[in-house]
Amino acid sequence: MGLIQDIVKGWENTWSDFEEAQLLLEMAHEEHDKESEDEAAAMVKRLTDSIAAQELECMFDGEHDANNAMLTIHAGAGGTEAQDWTDILLRMYLRWAERKNFEVKTLDLLPGDEAGVKSVTLLVQGHNAYGYLRSEKGIHRLVRISPFDANKRRHTSFASVFVFPELNDDIDIEINDKDIRVDTFRASGAGGQYVNKTSSAIRITHFPSGIVVQCQNERSQHRNKDTAMKMLKAQLYEYEKNIQNEEHLELAGDKKEIAWGSQIRSYVMQPYRLIKDHRTNYEVGNVDSVMDGNLDPFIKAYLLWRP
Repeated sequence: MGLIQDIVKGWENTWSDFEEAQLLLEMAHEEHDKESEDEAAAMVKRLTDSIAAQELECMFDGEHDANNAMLTIHAGAGGTEAQDWTDILLRMYLRWAERKNFEVKTLDLLPGDEAGVKSVTLLVQGHNAYGYLRSEKGIHRLVRISPFDANKRRHTSFASVFVFPELNDDIDIEINDKDIRVDTFRASGAGGQYVNKTSSAIRITHFPSGIVVQCQNERSQHRNKDTAMKMLKAQLYEYEKNIQNEEHLELAGDKKEIAWGSQIRSYVMQPYRLIKDHRTNYEVGNVDSVMDGNLDPFIKAYLLWRP
C-alpha cells in the first residue's frame, strides 16, 4: 500500500507543479517578462522528465521488479575487442545507475588479457532496479573501427548480459551440499574502483544446473561465500521459473551463443552511428548519450513491447 501511496503522491505533486508552471507562463505573457517565460520553460522541461519517470514506475508489475538486481556481463566472440566492449558496457550501466542514484557493488570482476574486462558481476541496489534492468538481458553487439587494429578495419564484437533479482529472505531455495562444489582462490582483479584484492575469493559450482558463480569483493571468505550463495540462489530461482513457464532454452532463459544472429541490441559506431533494439525496433542516433547511461527510452520501449 505504501508504494501505491508514493505513486499517487508523486502524480499529485506533478499536477501541482504543472498548475504552477501554467500560472507562471500566463503571468509572463501578460507582463511580457522574458525571464519568467524562461523559468516556466525550464519548469515544463523538468515536468516532462518527471512524468516520463513516473510512467516508467507504473509499468513495474512483475513479481520481483521492486528488488535489487544482479547484473553479469560476459565478453563473447572477438577477443580483446570483445573484452573492451564489455568494459564499455560496464561503464554504461554504472553511469545509468548513477543517474538513478542507485548504489552499485562489484561482486566479481575478471580483467581482460590485454585490455577491458572478460566478465563482471554487479549488485545494483535501488527501488525497481530489477524492473529496469531485466530489459537488458541478452546479447549486445558492437560495430566499430577497432582501436586495436593497426589497419583500422571495422570489427564486430559481442557481450552477453544476464540479470537476476536479488531474492528476499522469505524465498527459500533449497540447495543440497552434495550438489555443489565450493572452491577458494586468490583474486586477480583490477582493484581500485572495481574490486578489492583478496585471498578469500569463492567459486561455487552447482552440478545439476551447471551454474557457476563467484565472488571476490570482500576480504572475508565467509562474506564472499554468503554473497556467492545469494547469487546462486537468484540464478537457480530464475532457472526453475523458466522451466516451469516452458520458456527455458538454456540457463537464464534464451541463453544463446554469444555471436552473430542472436543479439537483442546493436550499437553501430561506424560507418554510421545508430543504436537499435531488435525486439522493439526502437532506435536512436545519439550514441554518446546512450553510452553515457541514457537507457530509459530503451527500457520504456521494452516494457511497452514485452510479451
